[in-house]
Amino acid sequence: MPHSFDWVCKDVVKKLQGKDLNPVKCLSDAMKFRQFEILQTDPQSLFWKSEDTPVGYSLLQILEPNCPVPEPEVSAPIPLKHNLSWKLKANAGVNAAIAEGSASTGFGQSCGYDIEVQCTSIPDSKLESLQNRKLLDWEPSFVKNCRMGRKELYVVTEAFEVTKDAVLEDSSSVDLSGKVGIPQVVKGQAQGQWQRERMDSVPILKGAVVAYKKKQLVIENNTCVILLSAKAKKKTFLGMVPRLLRGFAASEERVGLCSRVIETVRKINYISPIGRIEEPFHLDFKRLQDEVSEKTWKLSMLSKDDQNVVFSSLLPMLRDRKILYDLMNMLELDQLGHMDGPGGMILDVVQQNPWIDLKNLILYLLQALMVLSDTQLSLLAQSMEKRLLLQQQELVKSILQPNFKYPWNIPFTLQPQLLAPLQGEGLVITYELLKECGLKMELNNPRSTWDLEAKMPLSALYGSLSLLQQLVDA
Repeated sequence: MPHSFDWVCKDVVKKLQGKDLNPVKCLSDAMKFRQFEILQTDPQSLFWKSEDTPVGYSLLQILEPNCPVPEPEVSAPIPLKHNLSWKLKANAGVNAAIAEGSASTGFGQSCGYDIEVQCTSIPDSKLESLQNRKLLDWEPSFVKNCRMGRKELYVVTEAFEVTKDAVLEDSSSVDLSGKVGIPQVVKGQAQGQWQRERMDSVPILKGAVVAYKKKQLVIENNTCVILLSAKAKKKTFLGMVPRLLRGFAASEERVGLCSRVIETVRKINYISPIGRIEEPFHLDFKRLQDEVSEKTWKLSMLSKDDQNVVFSSLLPMLRDRKILYDLMNMLELDQLGHMDGPGGMILDVVQQNPWIDLKNLILYLLQALMVLSDTQLSLLAQSMEKRLLLQQQELVKSILQPNFKYPWNIPFTLQPQLLAPLQGEGLVITYELLKECGLKMELNNPRSTWDLEAKMPLSALYGSLSLLQQLVDA
């Protein structure tokens, strides 16, 4: 569906303009982002965000019983409406060797939503009653998994819920009519008309959450603390080795890298000179390139047959974000059980190859893909089919490498030698991929403008193209 639930939630966040407000990504999980629900993140990259995954528990379920529950504040209903429709008509002449005549075509599309939402929130002053509460004697499995995997936990403190059932609708139509003659067969012309209509509807049930805010949950000495300030970040499980340093001590080279990262952490408080805006020096393009190269090298250790299975399974999944989302959730929650379709085939390969930590490699790729829009995922599938990945990877690299450090808009020129192999439809697909990242581009014009907002989706696109290209090369 071109305008999906994911699109509605993003549009709602734009309309509400709330600071730190997050859109819900998938309708099937919309009931799992309500007040006090616990979320986990399992970031695989320093350069793009990981999705919030509901663990299936509320904070109140893991705290000792009989503790006071703060009363939520409920806002007045907020009506939200969005309607979009357009029509295009064109006339076309036909003058070929076997036919002549004229035809007219019409295209139309309409979509929109009409919902009412209500904000349920717990202000910071009321959250104090939950601070330093002890956990139950038993420990849910998700807590053990998060502690072992050094994942971060969050709790939903504000949720915008739909107050009554609604329907998301999307319809399109194509009309073709005109006169066409075939001189070799008949004298004169025949007139005809062809029409196609399509309508999709998705129900959004009362209570579904479209947007939410979260706060980090810290567990120490069998008690939980909710960090009231977003700036006061800590590890969820205190005393654990930072994820960034994990696994780096396997060789002298990695120990050296570990030392450099520690030095980086010490310098985080560096303040750039007045009038200048700088990116953290340890998060430059070289660091991104090293991160992606390490993942690509590990993926190359997988057998060619298994790489082919992963590649061929991912291809149809790119046209359905929900399937990608479900697979990612299963991996993040360490639920490597049964899954139908191509996702199940990938899970089988993951379980057969635990020695290369394939689970986290697939998660790395899935988290990068989830940064991209539905349009980009569809274009990426076409790029895989047309074997355009290598040329696109080099083109994205040529944009990121010189511009990565700039936090302001700056013009740049695409390299002609990198555009040359991308002719016809391949060039159109590639331009649309880049434009969806937020770059200001025009077809047949190598000039463009760098935008800081494009850096994260471009970085995710670079990572996706690199790992998918490795699977193609297998």
